[in-house]
Amino acid sequence: MLFVKDLRLMVAFYGDVLGLKPVAETRTGNWVEFDAGGARFALHAIPPEMAEQVEISSPPRPREKSPVKLIFEVADVERERARLEALGIAMLIRPWGGCDAVDPEGNIFQLSPPCSA
Repeated sequence: MLFVKDLRLMVAFYGDVLGLKPVAETRTGNWVEFDAGGARFALHAIPPEMAEQVEISSPPRPREKSPVKLIFEVADVERERARLEALGIAMLIRPWGGCDAVDPEGNIFQLSPPCSA
């Protein structure tokens, strides 16, 4: 789960841009869960009085020190990286070969090839 300032923007990003499917049965005015293929991921809007105090830059600054990092498996990391870059999503190519991206509020998520058993 991520706490977010702008729930509508973040739902559009994770749903429309990343293609996660919202779970209609659990949706409320301040909570949206997504089916992330074998797991659920949720966005929770912070209260408006707290949201007023949170500044999100444009483009968003990556929150490098956040203790949360989502990892999404994709069939082709390079193709997904190129697609996101074409949409203007900030990408962080790591020296160790990792491919991270930044959501509209600065949260970092990783693109990863599927794990082999």
